[in-house]
Formats: sequence, structure tokens, C-alpha cells
Amino acid sequence: MAFEGLSSKLQEAFRKLRGKGQITEADLRSTMREIRLALLDADVNFTVVRDFVKKVQAKAKGENVLEGLNPGQQIIKIVDDELTEMMGGETTTLKKSNKIPTIIMMAGLQGAGKTTTVGKLAKMLKEDDNARPLMIAADVYRPAAIEQLQQIGKQIDVPVFEEGTEVNPVKIVEDGLKVAKENHNDYVFIDTAGRLQIDEKLMNELKEIKEVAKPTDILLVVDAMTGQNAVNMAEGFNEALDITGVVLTKLDGDTRGGAALSIKAVTGKPILFTGQGEKMDNLDVFHPDRMASRILGMGDVLSLVEKTKKNIDEKKSMELAEKMKENTFNFDDFLDQLQQIQNMGPLKNLMAMIPGMANNPALQNVDMDPKDLDRIKAIIYSMTNEERENPDVLNPSRRRRIAKGSAQPIQSVNRLIKQFNQMKKMMNQISNGNMSGMENMMQQTGMGKGMNKLSSLAMKRMSRKIKKNKRKKNKKKRK
Repeated sequence: MAFEGLSSKLQEAFRKLRGKGQITEADLRSTMREIRLALLDADVNFTVVRDFVKKVQAKAKGENVLEGLNPGQQIIKIVDDELTEMMGGETTTLKKSNKIPTIIMMAGLQGAGKTTTVGKLAKMLKEDDNARPLMIAADVYRPAAIEQLQQIGKQIDVPVFEEGTEVNPVKIVEDGLKVAKENHNDYVFIDTAGRLQIDEKLMNELKEIKEVAKPTDILLVVDAMTGQNAVNMAEGFNEALDITGVVLTKLDGDTRGGAALSIKAVTGKPILFTGQGEKMDNLDVFHPDRMASRILGMGDVLSLVEKTKKNIDEKKSMELAEKMKENTFNFDDFLDQLQQIQNMGPLKNLMAMIPGMANNPALQNVDMDPKDLDRIKAIIYSMTNEERENPDVLNPSRRRRIAKGSAQPIQSVNRLIKQFNQMKKMMNQISNGNMSGMENMMQQTGMGKGMNKLSSLAMKRMSRKIKKNKRKKNKKKRK
């Protein structure tokens, strides 16, 4: 998970401030030293770290934080604000041309995930804005790049313009733009060539393409795992092309996150999107304020809600709610829920978006391995329709048959049935306004150890709200 190391170190630094009625200048210096070391260890640019610490210290002293109420919380708020500012302050989106097509030129070194990102962006615009994008294959030096883009185009049902590897890339872009105008494509993505490193020939070619295409946006695709090299590379491309924004890929593989924290401050150009995975849906809009909250362990509820809306079928959710009320939740529903949750991304990342859960020690090994889901599927698919719909009939002999049919040990079958019964019980309690079932389950799994008073209070409020709504419905029925 991105920023995992930085997040835990920052929270450790703040833990010493929390609960203190008064904070001395020595306390502040000590905390700032820990923050500085945490940022440097996360591979954040040295100059950026130095400026960041100066700003936080100046604000803490200038606003008389040390003498105010809850000084610890006020310092955390200042750090949160400065982290947000460091990463760009506000969310930046793609520009839209006054007349079609809007042209987006993609640049980057080989291996950064440029071609895959072109497909992800095209798919995102097609789904969210009902756009009709066209992708131009202008990387003639790597034949596999053209083939890859064509395969992506088929996968997301977006046309690809290509003229092979023998035509000059600038000519391909010119011809592709003519086709886009003829077909009234409202977005055009130009997948340019990459290199193993920045060289003069590459830059000259990109400058020619820019001159011909006159792109609305020039997005640089950067591999987050390369750390400070990513920042240096972004500087080089920006000097040559005057890029308009950055897409950070492989953020899920970078536990430090220094590139994300340094790029805006060093280049002055914002991060627009982050990629976390190879699937065409694994692209997120970059929100500096939400990322800052996540780094500080305060969660990211807005992003969690957006992911839920995007990946959870609303109709199925309503049907599930009815089944929960009627206590008819079965193994088919159980499997469907697991698959929908898996589509939202790594479980560990989702839990980190919940306030109070971000650096819970119990979450360090919480995740859903795709192989585990395959094993669960094998067990459920080895059941008869009757057994899936009515798990109460699963006696020892049926369980042995299912274990044999799924090639899984009997212990795995018994464990799955136990987990299913626990989930069914918990969901039934929640649907009836009783949140204690959720709390008990979390305590049993170890996740409850890190739940703070705020999480517990939120659950009780939710429980009261459900009960209140239920009473209102009952009153209406009686009337």
C-alpha cells in the first residue's frame, strides 16, 4: 500500500503530542525532527522536506498553537494542510477543448505503463462522459506497443489508428487527427514512443508531434516505484515539452510514496491520476486533500463511497437488503458479495480509507488473495442448488462430498461454512438496527483492537438511525 511506511511514522510522531494539554517548543522541535526523517525516508526530495518543515514550524508558532487548546490536534491540522498544498492543493482535471477533438498527448519512458494508461483514460472518459475516443499508435520503435494498444482497444471497445512501424510518427499523428475529425471523435489520445532514458532524438520527435497536434494536455506517465528518479525525469520532460500534468503508475507497489509528494513541488505540474494495478479500471483521480488525510491515518471516506458506487450493483444491493431482512441470505449471495468487494481493489487499501483503521496492526495481513477466492468458488460450486440456498442441510457427509468435489480439505469447507454463518448473522443484526453484531465480529477477528472511540460512537449512531427509520416506517404502516 502506498505511503504505508510514511503513514505509520507520522502517526507515531503525532501519538506523542495527542492528549498533551500543553506543548513546549522542545516538543515541537522533536516532532518536526521525526517528521523530517519520516519524509526523507519516504524518498521525498530534500529541498521539499526542508521547505515543508519550515512552513509547519512557522505556522505553529505564528498562530500561537503551542498556547492554544488541543495544540496536538492543531499541529496535525497544519501538517494536513501543508501536505495537501505540497501535492497540489486542489484536484486537477483534464482540460476540454472548445471544439472537438480534445487532444491528449501521452509521454514517458519505457516500462512506466504509458500504453496501458492510454487505455485506462480512454475507458474512463467513455464510461463517465459518454465520450467517443480514438487512440493513435505513434510508437513505431516498439512493434509490441502497437499490438498492445490494439488489444487494449478491442478490450475496451475503442478504435485505434495505426499505420505500422515504417511511417514517420509525426505523419501517423497527422493522419490520425484527420480520421478523428472525419469520425467526430471528441477525444484523441496519442501514444508516443518511450526510451530507456531521456535523449535528444526522443525529445525532438515529441516536440514535432506537439507542434503538429497542438494538444490540449500533455500528460507525463511516471513510474512511482523509481522514487527520486521519477522526479528528475519529470523535470527533464517538463523542460522540453512544458507538460500539463502527471500520471503516477504503480503507486500500489511503492510503500514510500516520495514521488507523489515531490513532483508538484519540484516541477510545478499537478498529478492528475494514479494507477494501481494492470486492470483497465485501476485508475483513480488524484485528490491531494484525500491523499493527505490517508497518509495521516484519517481515512478517505469520499473515495471509498465513490468506489462503492462504481463497483457495487445498486439493484443487487437492494435485493440483498431484502434478503437480509427476510434472513434468506445464501451462498450464491455470499459469493456475489465477495466478488463485488474484490472488484473495488485490495481489501487492505479499502480498510485504510476507513477513519481509525488506516494503521491498525490487525490490518497488516488483511487482504483477499485471488487464490482464496478461487478456493471459495470451488467449494461453493461443488454444492447442490439446495445446499447453496439452504446451508442448514450441510451435514458431515455432505461436507465430505463437497471437500472431495472441490479438492479442498474438510477443514476449509467447515471454515467457510462457519464464516458464512457469522456473516449471515451479522448482516441480519445490522438490518434490524443492531450494530453490536458488527463490533463483536470485528473484536473476534482482531480488527476491533484498534477501533477508537470515534468508530464505536459512529456505529452506535448508525444503529440508532436504523432503528429510528424503522419506527417511522412502522408508524406509516399503522396509519
